[in-house]
Amino acid sequence: MGNTKILEMRIGSRDLNLNFLGSLVLQLRYYSCMQGFFNNYWLGSGLTKGDTVLLHSSMRRLIKFLMDSDVSEPPKVILDSLLEFIGDKGTLVLPLFNFDFTKNQFYSAISTPSQMGAITEYARLNYVGVQTGHPVYPFYAVGHNQKEFANVNNVSAYGIDSPFAKIVELEGKIAAVDLPDSGCMTFYHYIEEMCQVPYRYYKDFSGSYQDIDGAIELRTYKIYVRDLDAGVITNVDRMGEILWNEHLYSGNRPGIGHGMRTIDANAMFLRTQKEILEGRAIETLYSIKTIA
Repeated sequence: MGNTKILEMRIGSRDLNLNFLGSLVLQLRYYSCMQGFFNNYWLGSGLTKGDTVLLHSSMRRLIKFLMDSDVSEPPKVILDSLLEFIGDKGTLVLPLFNFDFTKNQFYSAISTPSQMGAITEYARLNYVGVQTGHPVYPFYAVGHNQKEFANVNNVSAYGIDSPFAKIVELEGKIAAVDLPDSGCMTFYHYIEEMCQVPYRYYKDFSGSYQDIDGAIELRTYKIYVRDLDAGVITNVDRMGEILWNEHLYSGNRPGIGHGMRTIDANAMFLRTQKEILEGRAIETLYSIKTIA
């Protein structure tokens, strides 16, 4: 065992010792240990077998750990671990958001990259799945229910025919890793649009659009944007605290353990809708910028 190298891996309070002998057999054993490690890693996040889950994430902390541990293709390892965890009946839905179309730039369903992190772009390029059509807020679905997202080409980003609505229809979950609500929970805007809140309005964005078959044409899409002239500032972290305090969130806060929290999409919709209908949105979802 003179060639044995001990690697101690630590994330939060989890330690794992792996033996390396440099041979193919030991490399395979290492891969097996990594898979086992990740199967345990996502425990306590609220994910379960068969979930359809929309995942927002910042995987920098986990990717750095994997790179420091000489693991090749960290995005693949992470994606495989998530798909393994939710199982054959599960579906992983990833945001591919790219805001260039709002600046009159060309959008291609074939080549426009995701601006939502390493694992989202890796999935788009390397996993068989279904991509939705909105040029600013597209999603990529991989797994059992991916066919449910085929031909979703919602004109309004958060509309009734959007991927957000499809997650609700499928009784899915919303998940986030190492991000605050203010940095990821676009689902709030879907709820706001469904409630037709007065502090947002529809704004059109037009540009050259290339569809998945390569055809290019001028298209117009909508986003239910906040009213900047009225000084509206998105401030949803306060709503997030309500979801934590009422135990609607499961899992960990950002930076703690795996950093993943999940919530039932229908539960999130109903609880947030309650704040809006009872007139407390300005206390929990937005604020008004004061002019000095």
